[in-house]
Amino acid sequence: MLTLYYTPGACSRASHLALREAEARFELYNLNFAADEQRSPEYLRINPKGRVPALATPRGVITENPAILAYIAQSHPAARLAPLNDAFEFARMQAFNSYLCATVHVAHAHLRRAERWADDAAARAELRRKAPSVVDACFALMNSEMVGAPWVLGDAFSVADCYLFTLTEWLPAHGLDVGRYPVIAAHHARMRERTAVQETLAAER
Repeated sequence: MLTLYYTPGACSRASHLALREAEARFELYNLNFAADEQRSPEYLRINPKGRVPALATPRGVITENPAILAYIAQSHPAARLAPLNDAFEFARMQAFNSYLCATVHVAHAHLRRAERWADDAAARAELRRKAPSVVDACFALMNSEMVGAPWVLGDAFSVADCYLFTLTEWLPAHGLDVGRYPVIAAHHARMRERTAVQETLAAER
């Protein structure tokens, strides 16, 4: 049995979605960020980073969305959530997921977590002011160069679609409308129609 440690609306939604797409057997543990549960001694024994997601497996704990998404796809091959037999396409998927993790998510975090990078109030305010334009540039690039149709990798659905949907949901926090990015807007609408997405959103309410 797998256990996903997550927080509703956070980046951990990508892993939650992937588990449902894989029809995996799993349990959910909702970490209460408002109560700082992610910094509790109990959770830090599971994930010393104090972040989500963390996936407890029979062999140990995996952290970071790109790693968890790859694990889900590889451990549930019948779900066909990654191009497992094509090293180049698998690497392309991983490159996309890494961009979301290391660039897009970090750009978003400057709005919500400016204190990670600056102690000075004015510096924090500047980080927050700049964040929407950086996120906009990321989505514009993905829209024009990185996202296929109907899915990120083209014809084949993958865990990358779970991750893109999750971060696309954050656009309103920056005052950005998904309609600015037509390819991503169409992708987002298709994702909203999927049963796994609807089940995930319902479970997180």
